[in-house]
Amino acid sequence: MKNGFITPPDHINFEAKKLFDSVGEVIDGFVAYLNLNGGGPVEKHTHPHNHLFIVTKGEAKVLLGDEEIVIKKDEAFLVNGEIPHSVWNNIDEETVMIGISVK
Repeated sequence: MKNGFITPPDHINFEAKKLFDSVGEVIDGFVAYLNLNGGGPVEKHTHPHNHLFIVTKGEAKVLLGDEEIVIKKDEAFLVNGEIPHSVWNNIDEETVMIGISVK
């Protein structure tokens, strides 16, 4: 079984991993394909809503204030929109991620 995954009761050949709990009201959601050296915005930005990023392939690096947070495949991270941030591909191949904006 993959790291952090479980098979729920009464399921067969099924693996699941909880990515997040309640994070607020969903505003919208996007799928993003980050190619080699891709990401943005070039200058970190802020806004009143947060981002829930879920990586489904590859690895993303979030520049958040003075920190760098790496989100690996099958992981999620909630970005506080009021902290200057940007997100970048962190590997030498395509990264695919879901971005959900939340209040």
